Amino acid sequence: MSTGRLIVCPTPIGNLEDVTLRVLAALREADLVACEDTRRTRILLDRYGVTATLLSYHEHNERRRAPELVKRMNDGAVVALVSDAGMPLVSDPGFVLVQRTIAAGLAVEVLPGPSAVLAALVASGLPANHWRFVGFLPRRRKELERELLTPETVVAFESPQRVAATLKTLAELDPGRPAAVCRELTKLHEEVFRGTASDLASRFADKPPRGEVALVIGPADPEPGDIAPALDAVKRLVDAGAKPRAASRVVAQLTGVHANALYRALTGAPPT
Repeated sequence: MSTGRLIVCPTPIGNLEDVTLRVLAALREADLVACEDTRRTRILLDRYGVTATLLSYHEHNERRRAPELVKRMNDGAVVALVSDAGMPLVSDPGFVLVQRTIAAGLAVEVLPGPSAVLAALVASGLPANHWRFVGFLPRRRKELERELLTPETVVAFESPQRVAATLKTLAELDPGRPAAVCRELTKLHEEVFRGTASDLASRFADKPPRGEVALVIGPADPEPGDIAPALDAVKRLVDAGAKPRAASRVVAQLTGVHANALYRALTGAPPT
């Protein structure tokens, strides 16, 4: 059997000091480093004194490059796969190569490391028990609405020029929906803006954020029929003398149903 293998190496998403020791060791060991942009990767390697042979591997040539790299691995070569930032395959090239490597019966080793998706999710302060990553958000309104109106937290990448339009759509659907705009994560000018969809839409309406942006959007409120048991508990508390807002918060903490959804269902108040 061939001793060749593929090592998938996540690279820093901004701060070069976030590279792991295992990734540096793998890059030193590799006979060949397949990278999205050789110039970007060279900056990282030079920073840590790593000498390696680089080969461009990006979305426009991966179907042509993949068989060549698999042949090299079949001949015993160790190939390291990197993208410009973060984990390869996550909105970055690499899927074709991993598939071809597995199909050839060769080993695929994946190293842990920096991820803009996880960094944004945690920094948002929004629920992380049920979430999904959707890559770059679609531009068509119907497709965008389908991605936004989900019962779990959504993490997405977005172009700075489209952040305002996306937030405007979200605010029209659910103005009180919690969200976070995370820009330039791990970099010198990192910022995380948290608030309701309405607040964030107003904030960025005339001034789009700069740099790389990740959006995190909290879970959509369940349909009224889904909150009937929780709503009944709120009504019982109110009948016992509790104020509607306070009762909604208490039941929300116990059931996981959004307090705003309970309060609106109880009082008929418009979304806030």
